[in-house]
Amino acid sequence: MSVDFWELLAEAARQMMLERSRRWCQWRAWEVQHGTLRATLSLVDPKEGGRRTAFSGDGRLRPMWDIGSRTADGEPALSVAKLWVEFEPQLGPGETADVRLAPLQPEQWQHLKPGDVVFMHEARPVAGIAEIIEVLPPRV
Repeated sequence: MSVDFWELLAEAARQMMLERSRRWCQWRAWEVQHGTLRATLSLVDPKEGGRRTAFSGDGRLRPMWDIGSRTADGEPALSVAKLWVEFEPQLGPGETADVRLAPLQPEQWQHLKPGDVVFMHEARPVAGIAEIIEVLPPRV
């Protein structure tokens, strides 16, 4: 499917006031242009320092990710990616779901492949652990 196709669907969803569908179509248009990664994400339990509330799975959350890159002093160089939870409206503390990741700088993520593990951060402690299950390149 082309970017134009997804943008047309997004406009139709907007006109019908279907906000989540509009956001999904915009997400898919972005994927066509930039590619995406699919992963299985497990959120850390709140007892172990994880988040205490659920978040909306519609691509608004933009957590930081430890994808294996390091700064000059050896610290993790965190990268930002939007997150869409597949088949669920939200993801709660300690839960696991398949997700789609839309890196804001896709070139930084090109080294990842299925089986690689990345770590989600919303603050200093790790908030989630994700295993890459699929890497989808741009389709334009």
